[in-house]
Amino acid sequence: MNTQNLSPADAKSLLDQGARLYDIRETQEYAREHIPSAVSLPLSAIENGARAENAGENDNVIFHCLSGMRSGKNAELLARAAAPAKVYLMDGGINAWKRQGLPVDKDNSQPLPIMRQVQIAAGSLVLAGTLLGYFVTPGFLLLSGFVGAGLVFAGLSGCCGMAMLLARMPWNK
Repeated sequence: MNTQNLSPADAKSLLDQGARLYDIRETQEYAREHIPSAVSLPLSAIENGARAENAGENDNVIFHCLSGMRSGKNAELLARAAAPAKVYLMDGGINAWKRQGLPVDKDNSQPLPIMRQVQIAAGSLVLAGTLLGYFVTPGFLLLSGFVGAGLVFAGLSGCCGMAMLLARMPWNK
């Protein structure tokens, strides 16, 4: 099974001709911002066996993510999920779509993606620990070290305690 890459402009053209567009980003990412005709089909669901609905051999199916990285890395999996349809991957994802000036639906009332929340929280804690360590007492530098150790652990294990904690916050429900 093979896939073809196409530009956002070519994707728009195929969509106008009846192709189906699937957004493989996670549900929270989709809820915050998505291409109007896109259907949410998260990569995690595809990995668990979800498929593009009613994809026949005469159909054109386009997959996209945020930047094109997830789509590209999982091209074979996506092709199987839409078989026997002809499968396309949109170069540059929704970011390239927006750079082309094409429309997106936004809902700013939705929370930021968890990883952005982790970046904001971790960066704020490191900054606070560094400033307090410099201006108040060096003991506060341990806060920055603790956050750094947590990020290293998350990178090595694939398990981020801060992300799990933030996912349980009321604004993420």
